[in-house]
Amino acid sequence: MTIIGTSTTAFYDRATIDMNALRTQANTLQSQISTGAKLTQSSDNPLAASQLRQLTRATTLSAIDTTAADGASSDLNLADNALTSFGDNIQRVQELATQAASSTLTDAQRAGIGTELGQIHGNLVALANSRDSAGHALFGGQSAGDAYTLDATGNAVYAGTASAGEVSLGEGQVVGKGVTGPDFLSFTAGGTSTDLMKVVKTLADALKAGGTAAPAAAKNALGSLQTALDSVTTSQTVVGSRLAWIDQTTQHRQVVSEARSSQQSTLGGTDIASTVAQLQQTMLVLQASQASFAKLSSLSLFDVLH
Repeated sequence: MTIIGTSTTAFYDRATIDMNALRTQANTLQSQISTGAKLTQSSDNPLAASQLRQLTRATTLSAIDTTAADGASSDLNLADNALTSFGDNIQRVQELATQAASSTLTDAQRAGIGTELGQIHGNLVALANSRDSAGHALFGGQSAGDAYTLDATGNAVYAGTASAGEVSLGEGQVVGKGVTGPDFLSFTAGGTSTDLMKVVKTLADALKAGGTAAPAAAKNALGSLQTALDSVTTSQTVVGSRLAWIDQTTQHRQVVSEARSSQQSTLGGTDIASTVAQLQQTMLVLQASQASFAKLSSLSLFDVLH
């Protein structure tokens, strides 16, 4: 009697364990199908879980790098547009200086040109104090305030930092996030250090004053203006090359991101077709096990003996 009781208990226990295991497996497969995630907890596959954590961290860092690159690209585009405006203003000043250098103009006409040059000087100062996407000085380096201030005589004085700083693009790559005012506004003309705003203001003052020195001042300013235009053009080339570098690193980041997403899908994603087939097979085995258990558990020794 003891043997029969023990065997019966073992039969029920074993059947219960097997069917519970099948139910658990079916529930796991259903969860994988509904969530799309192969791993419900790290213990399911510790190695894959660790790799997924590393990939997730890389994705987070990539998003930070993308944000930084977008900000740098935006500011460099703002700088490029402002530099184009600087170039347009310089060309206008060149035209006015060429007119003023003519001996056929009167002092009154040159004074009128000087007035327009004074207005252009104000435009140049305003351009030099343009703001970036964060509201900081676009050409002031890492300064939050104005890049240029006016002294007591009306001359523009640089008030920013020495460099614009760099932005990390990820994977050890960096790019200069801008140019400072002195990078393109300051230059050497005739062996003397000067800047564009000073050249324009000095010429405007000379033309307003009139006299025989006015035509000579206009003529002498032409060389400095050409140097200033060359300096602006050079800075535009620098800005353009940085924008191209950001585009290149962004494209590389996108390729890496796609490869990382594919790897994440392989490690932690659910293969729906395969998992559905596996679920169907598990449910079939479970149903067969339940039917077999019901059939066997209804039998008795007396039925066998009979």
